[in-house]
Amino acid sequence: MQRAIEMAEKGIQKNAGGPFGAVIVKDDQIIGEGYNSVTSTNDPTAHAEVLAIRNACRTLQTYQLEGCTIYTTCEPCPMCLGAIYWARPARVVYACQREDAASAKFDDQFIYEELSHPLSERQINFEQMMREEALVLFQKWQKKEDRTDY
Repeated sequence: MQRAIEMAEKGIQKNAGGPFGAVIVKDDQIIGEGYNSVTSTNDPTAHAEVLAIRNACRTLQTYQLEGCTIYTTCEPCPMCLGAIYWARPARVVYACQREDAASAKFDDQFIYEELSHPLSERQINFEQMMREEALVLFQKWQKKEDRTDY
């Protein structure tokens, strides 16, 4: 966790984004780390956890983080939480809570609330089109014999 805090501090000093850092460890070795770089890269997905996951997966040459621990300076936001579940680490250890982030003007509560609403009632307009044409893609995927399931 100390290294995750150091990564967050590094991001603050570089004015890279918010005060967040993350480190991923496997077998007592750091295999990935990151700090929030949203504003410096103009990338809203450049959160510390996402960058650490990308780095760790490159290191391990896999898309899964089985047996790994993610240390993060704050309880993950909804986007990072989704990425963490897709990466499948063994555990997540966090320092601050989402309420701490909210008090520093990093409030993700509206996203948690949005997810409970039907698509038709969300703040961003969602429209469906060409479902039948796109369903063919799932059919092709299911028939593909050399696919990599995940």
